[in-house]
Amino acid sequence: MDLAFERRGSGAPLVLLHGIGHHWQGFLPVMDRLAAARDVIAVDLPGFGASPPLTEGTPYTAETLADAVEAFCARLGVERPHVAGNSLGGYVALELAARGSAASATALSPTAFWSPPERVYLTTALRAIRRSARSMSPRTLSRLAATPAGRAAAFGLVVARPERLSPEAAAAATAALAEAIGFAPTLASFASMPPPAHPKAPVLIAWGDRDRLMPRRQAVRAARWLGQRVIRLRGCGHVPMSDDPELVARVLLDGSSHR
Repeated sequence: MDLAFERRGSGAPLVLLHGIGHHWQGFLPVMDRLAAARDVIAVDLPGFGASPPLTEGTPYTAETLADAVEAFCARLGVERPHVAGNSLGGYVALELAARGSAASATALSPTAFWSPPERVYLTTALRAIRRSARSMSPRTLSRLAATPAGRAAAFGLVVARPERLSPEAAAAATAALAEAIGFAPTLASFASMPPPAHPKAPVLIAWGDRDRLMPRRQAVRAARWLGQRVIRLRGCGHVPMSDDPELVARVLLDGSSHR
């Protein structure tokens, strides 16, 4: 499947997968740091960003998204890359590790470690954020993204330090959320998303200690599933790449340093 992507650097391949409603540009704060040591491939998942939707009749689930990433890597000739993802992308990374399709998986606040009430809270919050994004005219969006207060209002649930988002990044992320064809069906799949299967490759999980969408108590469940500690991302929210690019890049490099 042809997916939109950005490729930089050299070294062992590292595929980056964004969360629901986002796009590959969410990894821009860490891309150049990673590209100094990795062949970094940041991908728009099907139905998100600039990538086309899944084939008609194909359901949007973490498994079908993982299928698309596998096919994409095969088209590029990239065999068993390291994979890292945030939120939904983190779950897809764990799914690829369970299949043996990844040399390693690093997951930043991956989905599916929630309780039923936590899942309901997450999906309700995401729907509200999406409605807000779709209701804004381009002029309103530009004005909102231009001020620190506006970015705090729009992104306070998603990132811990919205003032670190540039106006351009904030506007682009909001537009990507509003226009994502795959958002609604993917979000609906969360209701039946199973716990991750046992990985066949090294796995590293990290969690923002200021994650307001998926509170860090979910990290405790992830640690029990993994059988080892989950790294704490101090001062970071659910989407941590802009909160502390140096810390997140270091974690991604560490997670992709083993086969």
